[in-house]
Amino acid sequence: MIMANSTVCCAFDSPILDEVLPPILILEFMFGLLGNSVALWMFILHLDTWKPNAVYLTHLAVADSVVLFCLPFRADYYRRGKDWIYGDVLCRILLFLLAANRAAGIFFLTAVAVDRYLKIVHPHNCINRMGLNYALFISSGLWALIVAMTAYLLFDKHFFSHNNRTQCESFNICMGDNPLATWHNIFYVIQFIVPVGIVTFCTVCVTWQLKSKTIDTQGKIKRAVRFVLAVALVFIICFFPSSMSRIAVWILKVWHNECSYFQEANLAFYTSVCFTYFNSVLNPLVYYFSSPAFSGSFQKLLNKLLGRKIPGEDISANNSIIVSVSSGR
Repeated sequence: MIMANSTVCCAFDSPILDEVLPPILILEFMFGLLGNSVALWMFILHLDTWKPNAVYLTHLAVADSVVLFCLPFRADYYRRGKDWIYGDVLCRILLFLLAANRAAGIFFLTAVAVDRYLKIVHPHNCINRMGLNYALFISSGLWALIVAMTAYLLFDKHFFSHNNRTQCESFNICMGDNPLATWHNIFYVIQFIVPVGIVTFCTVCVTWQLKSKTIDTQGKIKRAVRFVLAVALVFIICFFPSSMSRIAVWILKVWHNECSYFQEANLAFYTSVCFTYFNSVLNPLVYYFSSPAFSGSFQKLLNKLLGRKIPGEDISANNSIIVSVSSGR
């Protein structure tokens, strides 16, 4: 137990986290960087048709790519037994980027789910006729909201010493009232609960639309169902465990005020936070299911890299030969 700003806070030694988390974080960094680099390459250079959902997903890929570079620092922090050696400023920036990335992941995934819901369930809604400028406006608004909700992490110290080590944490279990810590916890949970309700509603409505439609000749609704299910899966895997474990800490604080009661809950929370970072690895799968334009462009690029013939090339080549022969006659 330690004193921080006249508030009693709990600090725990977690050898299992120090052993398990560094390799997991490095793997998430490697696979996430690979997937998001390919996704950005596809969005910027190879996507022929831009739609609002592509704008939202591009912003999501940018957020993921930035935050991935925080993971090696976090891995080194755990490798040293939760000892931060890079100073106060970098600690604040890292915690801000991690919090902003979680919010960006949730908000932009929710935006693409709502966009798909409107196009399938309400195809004649006027919002569907709005172009890329509207999507850019929504994206700018989401970023402004994200920064406004997480910028407080840049203006407060998150250091405290324990066993001659300097811990850098934004989530500390402290007894007593701390307005910033309370807001941090509330925002962490609410930013999951509200969007997950929206995504669940969109998923149910789009799935019901598929069942009620007897004809789906172009497979548009089936693709939409696969896409919103992929979004829902990311929510469940990446954001549900950490939100529930944080709520468990709240419940324990109602009944207990001694640090010994929180050790298992603290271990569960920091283990589940790794699933939050995993969204940077899973999001490229969401991009693949986002539209035929993205998956088709990816397949063409993959075939070129592997030296495979693109389906239809031979037919188009034969047609051009026939045309030239006919014109020669």
